[in-house]
Amino acid sequence: MADLWTIAAAQKALREGDVSSVDLVSAAYRVIEKDEGEGARTFVRTFKNAAITQAAASDAMRKMHVPQGPLAGIPISVKDLFDVSGEPTTAGSKALAGVAKPAQQDALVLARLRAAGAIFLGHTNMTEFAYSGLGINPHFGTPLNPWDRLTGRVPGGSSSGAAMSVVENMAIAAIGSDTGGSVRIPAAFNRLYGFKPSFGRHPLDGVFPLGRSLDTVGPIGNSMACCRLIDHLMAGLPVPDADIRPLAGFRFGILETIALDGLDVEVAGGFVRALETISKAGARLERIKVDAINRFTDIGHMGSLVGPEAYHAHRAFLMEYGDSVDPRVRSRIEAAAHIAAADYIEMLDLQKDMQERTHMATRNYDAILMPTVAVVPPEIKPLLASDELYFETNLKVLRNTSIGNLLGRPSASIPVGAEGSVPVGLMIMGEYNQDANVLNIAESIDLCLKS
Repeated sequence: MADLWTIAAAQKALREGDVSSVDLVSAAYRVIEKDEGEGARTFVRTFKNAAITQAAASDAMRKMHVPQGPLAGIPISVKDLFDVSGEPTTAGSKALAGVAKPAQQDALVLARLRAAGAIFLGHTNMTEFAYSGLGINPHFGTPLNPWDRLTGRVPGGSSSGAAMSVVENMAIAAIGSDTGGSVRIPAAFNRLYGFKPSFGRHPLDGVFPLGRSLDTVGPIGNSMACCRLIDHLMAGLPVPDADIRPLAGFRFGILETIALDGLDVEVAGGFVRALETISKAGARLERIKVDAINRFTDIGHMGSLVGPEAYHAHRAFLMEYGDSVDPRVRSRIEAAAHIAAADYIEMLDLQKDMQERTHMATRNYDAILMPTVAVVPPEIKPLLASDELYFETNLKVLRNTSIGNLLGRPSASIPVGAEGSVPVGLMIMGEYNQDANVLNIAESIDLCLKS
């Protein structure tokens, strides 16, 4: 497979006969199946026979000039919490792998992608139940971040395998989920592009739940154009032409509240250099403090919204199979058993207040900018050696992205800095339901940073 295919490049190559869908799918499986590669830690199961059959059918229709969808022949990976017809959904869990039955139908967002011609390669690895931003999985292994593989650093989570499948050329794009940053974190940690939509933009039928007030699904790819196409198709919307514009005249807010605290030197440097380029291109940058963002900390001190919602969704399973669940995931879920109903309702009220007051503070900006993740990808070994360090680091990694989830807003992560440098992500956050606008601005900024 060529280096870092975008969907557009693969579509062009397919149209011009430079490559076939069977070529693309076969190349992906060659990488997945390499003994010395990361495939065994990236995928928990593959759908090879079905994928090759679908690719051959797509090629045959292309030769006969039969119209096909916008993803015809494109190999895509799917996180192990989306139902795929005929396959079990196990959410990165060894316990679920023993009891899950094959899905009767695709998750609705996948059904829409399949109708558009997408070829699903397999279920990708993830943090068990999607409950961590680090991407560590003790059952199926943890794929190693390619930036510093010798040291052994986290891939980012919870959509760890999703990002790894793209960065390692095992798929052209990936479908993940994002409850607290699980698309954007691994995208940032692997110099990829990720998009979290507005809450409620995509249906969650057939998607394994974590936090009902925060769950979203989103794409990871090698360009924002890849994310735009997949996002609109999953939402059941026509895909508009990109509105890419020079940055002169845009007004961006630089969020100071919480988001810039305790940045690693490399992250701070990459963020500042990106802002300098954006400013030189004519955009107006204003540092802003939004007091309402502190509701994020207030909710955290009360235990978080995800905890009680995850406990509600999975308490019966944990009672029966809890001994087989990652202890760090299990302990976080079970800790929420002690959160009172009154406190949960108070957290929902705080979230609503945060959303309303933040909108009043940011509504006149084209977008809000911040580092996607405050730190560089952490080393795995120290995290495995210390529960305290694991939980502390997990909170740092999730902090900035979780702000967008509590606000319910769309946000994209794009890579900044030179190829091969420390992976740093720039996050572009818009107003609620302004998803297309965020995608356009993210692509415009990306073009500016590359020029």
